[in-house]
Amino acid sequence: MNEAAVLFEERASGAGKRIGIATLNSEKTLNALTFDMVQLLLDKLRQWQSDDTIACVFIQGAGPKALCAGGDVQQLYRSAIEQPGGPCEDAEAFFELEYRMNYLLHTYAKPIICWGHGIVMGGGLGILAGCSHRIVTEKTRMAMPEVTIALFPDVGGSWFLNRMPGRVGLFLALTAAAMNGPDCIYTGIADRFIASTLQQEVLSELGELQWNTDSEMHGQQITHLLRKFEQRSAEQKPAGNVAAHYDVIQDLTDQDSFYDIVDAITSVETEDTWLQRASSGLAQGSPISASNIYQALQETLHMSLAEVFQFELMLATNVVRHPEFAEGVRALLIDKDKNPRWQYASVRDVPRQLMASMITLPWPENPLANITAQ
Repeated sequence: MNEAAVLFEERASGAGKRIGIATLNSEKTLNALTFDMVQLLLDKLRQWQSDDTIACVFIQGAGPKALCAGGDVQQLYRSAIEQPGGPCEDAEAFFELEYRMNYLLHTYAKPIICWGHGIVMGGGLGILAGCSHRIVTEKTRMAMPEVTIALFPDVGGSWFLNRMPGRVGLFLALTAAAMNGPDCIYTGIADRFIASTLQQEVLSELGELQWNTDSEMHGQQITHLLRKFEQRSAEQKPAGNVAAHYDVIQDLTDQDSFYDIVDAITSVETEDTWLQRASSGLAQGSPISASNIYQALQETLHMSLAEVFQFELMLATNVVRHPEFAEGVRALLIDKDKNPRWQYASVRDVPRQLMASMITLPWPENPLANITAQ
């Protein structure tokens, strides 16, 4: 068994080209991202981008359960409790590196196919969302559960959530509501539904492609190939939840203020299980986190992609330096008592001064000021 954190393979393809395959290799942790994994992936992506023989990249997770369940939150927790209230060096270094990788994915010069099978959360969603060809399967389970640990949907969440239909992005971020494959396509964070049993066939036919001499055509060749597999998978496609709930989501979030939005969602009375869980997710989540989520989406609405990642690094840094984050992780993942002692009883109690401090630079200059130069 290969213990490398990320496995890399270069598979021969047509016209003298090769396919770069990256496999997140921590099946026991559902491929949760560590600093080392991100560094390995970032370095290899940069190498493959400058290698003219690599036609495209394929990213997948080891094992049948997950692409990636998110970042190694327990590692971030340890960093936060070592320096309470001060710089959390390991956590902040992780966020900076991860966001550099996410930005590279979004702006990559070659097609990147991501096989978004199984659990896709947090950092996994950041990987999927940034790729050019994003595949989901009948077993894709996606969510942004950061409100439950006092974090916020980062890794570019402020970018893709603001681009979802209506106010769906705000609702999903506030409630940690679950999504399946068709939901991901509806919200724009995935492109195609392909049955999980066809994965090896997809890779095999990618290996047989006769790549066009014009590299700008490679993405079109991949699209043509994947379309065929999507058509074969139509009967396995489950019904989604988000599109079916679009109107009620719009009604719940069409309020005069953020406080009223929270009231509407947490007080909804319904027999609908999906909505019940969404309402409960917000009701039990961190009031500081909910406030940060709303504030982040407002602040980043008209930002460029680079500005979004710079903003998210600032906010993530301030979040992990605040004790609410450590308490959220403690309750959910360390002690597992699921009884977090949030600092404020409701979003109305969260001081505006605290919210203002969350979007104030904690350093003289943003470490991602040069993110476009990578």
